Amino acid sequence: MNPPSAQVVDLLLEPRWLVPVEPHAVVLEERAVAVQDGIIVGIMPVAAARLAYAPRQTVQLPDHALIPGLVNCHTHGAMTLLRGLADDLPLQDWLQQHIWPAEARAMGAEFVRDGTELAVAEMLRGGTTCVNDMYFFSDVSGAVYQRLGLRATVGLPIIDFPTVWAATQDEYFARATDVHDGFRGSALIRTAFAPHAPYSVSDGAFERIRVLSDQLDIPVHVHLHETAREVEDGKATSGLRPFQRLQKLGLVNDRLIAVHMTQLSDGEIAACAAAGVSVVHCVESNLKLASGFCPWEKLRHAGVNVALGTDGCASNNDLDMFGEMRTAALVAKAVSGDAAACDAAKTLRAATLNGARALGREAEIGSIEVGKQADLAAVRLSDPETQPLYHVLSQLVYAAGRHQVSDVWVAGRQRLTQGELQGLDLDEVLSRARIWRERIAAG
Repeated sequence: MNPPSAQVVDLLLEPRWLVPVEPHAVVLEERAVAVQDGIIVGIMPVAAARLAYAPRQTVQLPDHALIPGLVNCHTHGAMTLLRGLADDLPLQDWLQQHIWPAEARAMGAEFVRDGTELAVAEMLRGGTTCVNDMYFFSDVSGAVYQRLGLRATVGLPIIDFPTVWAATQDEYFARATDVHDGFRGSALIRTAFAPHAPYSVSDGAFERIRVLSDQLDIPVHVHLHETAREVEDGKATSGLRPFQRLQKLGLVNDRLIAVHMTQLSDGEIAACAAAGVSVVHCVESNLKLASGFCPWEKLRHAGVNVALGTDGCASNNDLDMFGEMRTAALVAKAVSGDAAACDAAKTLRAATLNGARALGREAEIGSIEVGKQADLAAVRLSDPETQPLYHVLSQLVYAAGRHQVSDVWVAGRQRLTQGELQGLDLDEVLSRARIWRERIAAG
């Protein structure tokens, strides 16, 4: 029985291990986390918490590590419906000959709704609680994320050619403004400008984005220096490397979220650090498309904020942030020639707090701290794949899989309970995915 002075709270979590991310590389044992109105209000030893709080619900996690919800800092959610459609191809062939034609046939609000629901199911089951999404019909995807309780920054797409989303540059910007205004005041959904890439967006559009990004105080989320060909083609077209072109246009600043960045000079790395640019490392997509290697360790040493993203299911082929962490850490060691590079603690930080920082959300998510949102994931470490257990952080990054995520909370609301999704009819989601497969495969 709780003493009369005990504070009533919504939720008390009692994990075997608590991995707060901040402070860095710390693992706490037998600590409880108290949550009220979606906010973490207390972190203390379990025995003390049982005296201090009168929880409406207590969840005991005796074999689990409780971590901040993972932040997938770059993906195209609705492209789950294109998973495996065109594999084993170089980027430009994959994009121009297969993905863009398929999108032209299938794209619409219904496609985005169904693909995003499938993405939410996959991400919640894998411990992801926040996503930075770049796709068309972001009004629809944002509504899905909001309804299903996943925190998201949705992209306001800008591209130079007509699509079913918009026909002209003016229409792209008008729709961007409408989507941004539509999510004003949302607790879960924010927006970012999402120009596709320097090779598909004009200087004039970038200049308008710069002005509006400043006015609205929102990020600019762009594919940049993804391949050597992109850089060479950019130099041939404009006389500048794409990064230099964005510098000239005033877009290299602390609102820039630069995705991929596999082709970087030392000067460009230094410029990113000086300007406060965030880089999103999508290692598995880059490996699969043979795009190159993001120099994560060099960027980190220079002081650049590096986050992790899965990219879309058409080029990865999953939204598995546990797989992304492991691959990113291993590739960083190979690329830098240093076995100590990007260790487990730094990798988990890249998948959580660094992602939150890239999105301008580090004050609310990304670590388990009093005053932050209760975006949390419980990872069961008693499975054969993570036994015996010597070091919790190492097991999380190098051995654990997304199938070991048992429970997930977003803003204190449970979205996954002992592996079961809450508020989402998985059978219906999968049924619609199969219908889309038939439509798309039929051409």
